[in-house]
Amino acid sequence: MHATRSDACIATVYIIRIASPVSLGSETFGWVPVRFMAEGQSPAGQSGQLPDLSHNVKLDYVRLGCRYLINHILTLLSISLVAAVAIEALGTRWLDLAYDLQSVLVGFVVLVLGSTVYLMTRPRPVYLVDYACHVPPHKLQIPLRLLKERWRNFGTMDEPTLQFQLKVIERSGLGEETYAPEAMHSVPPRPSMALAREETEQVMFGALDALFENTAVNPKDVGVLVVNCSLFNPVPSLSSMIVNRYKLRSTVRSFNLGGMGCSASVIAVGLAGDLLQVHHATYAVVVSTENITQNWYAGSRKSMLVANCLFRVGGAAVLLSNRLVDRRRAKYRLVHVVRTHRGADDKAYGCVYQEEDDDGNVGVSLSRDIMAIAGGALKANITTLGPLVLPVSEQLLFLAKLVAKKLWSDRTKQHIPDFKRAFDHFCIHAGGRAVIDELEKNLELRPVDVEASRMTLHRFGNTSSSSIWYELAYIEAKGRMRKGHRVWQIAFGSGFKCNSAVWQALRNVKPSPHGPWEDCIQRYPVQTFHQIASPQQDAQPQPQQH
Repeated sequence: MHATRSDACIATVYIIRIASPVSLGSETFGWVPVRFMAEGQSPAGQSGQLPDLSHNVKLDYVRLGCRYLINHILTLLSISLVAAVAIEALGTRWLDLAYDLQSVLVGFVVLVLGSTVYLMTRPRPVYLVDYACHVPPHKLQIPLRLLKERWRNFGTMDEPTLQFQLKVIERSGLGEETYAPEAMHSVPPRPSMALAREETEQVMFGALDALFENTAVNPKDVGVLVVNCSLFNPVPSLSSMIVNRYKLRSTVRSFNLGGMGCSASVIAVGLAGDLLQVHHATYAVVVSTENITQNWYAGSRKSMLVANCLFRVGGAAVLLSNRLVDRRRAKYRLVHVVRTHRGADDKAYGCVYQEEDDDGNVGVSLSRDIMAIAGGALKANITTLGPLVLPVSEQLLFLAKLVAKKLWSDRTKQHIPDFKRAFDHFCIHAGGRAVIDELEKNLELRPVDVEASRMTLHRFGNTSSSSIWYELAYIEAKGRMRKGHRVWQIAFGSGFKCNSAVWQALRNVKPSPHGPWEDCIQRYPVQTFHQIASPQQDAQPQPQQH
């Protein structure tokens, strides 16, 4: 349908149809908000939190969102008008038509041609047949105690750097069962191209093996392949690695998206969905991952250290189809993909930037402005998404208060639509505890709405763009997904972008075999740092366990 030191950073989300061209190639690494502390205070005028979404809604974004809605309305009105004219004509001239063979033939030809044009030009439905999330072997788990111990033994960190990372990890919301790559289990870490390839192959092939086994799809039937990984793009490409491993056919349309950050899975799904509009009766596979081995930051700049604390090994593979025969076994149908890109603004473009520090160590630097920039991107995205998904009553209330604000008082609090009336489940990218807290507050969500994000962060850490699929798997494992339910996936990425995908469940969805939560779902939800710091939330009723 889009470098400076930092006191605060963001790392946040969710599904699928795109309205603007997808950028192929390298933008900078994509995060979304995870607040972290550094020396000093935030710059004047900055609270270190997402801006209040109830103010400064721009009419440009309202017009853009309404334009999408109006396009669909005009189509419906045109069809209704043609039908009304046809009924009237048949009612008034039925006797004449009964004896006028030429008119009957002309009418029949027009009807057939019109129906053919409609069937050929209408958007093809895109179905999510199934998906699989990779669970690394147990030996790669890195409990927080072990992580702290190894940091102390590295010998490359001064005491302030070590204490900063310890403080971040203690407040991160990560649990004791996240996974680090093989290279990070050595003291000191020994990243290399060979180990980076080994990590990526283990993740991608592990997820794809499970996906093809669960769906019984022959890899040679795949017509579209889209792979996204921000910071590891070797030659041959990751998509070529998959083509070679599974011997995909020579005509497969393969794409490799690099540098697009934590929102890249939504972009990849949108691209695959667009390709399924023009390639008939085929499958599309989307693979989302990130490489940790080659992106360990060995310096001391605090704006670059957060990645070491939050990012963990993970990845997901998604099977999409436009074949009507697959509707009966598919889990979801792609409803919308809405992308917001703020890259035209210099501050937004540079707020997440890969560069070298003063000692030549490569890392991703996060600007002090990232929270405000992410808030603006989020505001633009949800204002565009609202007219597509919200009930008419919510839209009218939003419009009325917007007009009142413009006509009578700039201090009038803008109405924030209740997205709980549009969506049954929320998949907010598990980039960090702070971003989940802020979105829960600003969108007025309930604890159960962000439970999947918090528990994914606790169990698997920040797995970058694939985290939204672990969250979706959590909802399924809890037995909460019912036919007709709508899911909102939302993520932020470098550039700066905020992307949303909306899915609708086609049946009561059960978890697929060998899912990521299969051996631990009975232990969740667990108490996290957020709940310890805010004990009043313990009084909130927990969802029924299944």
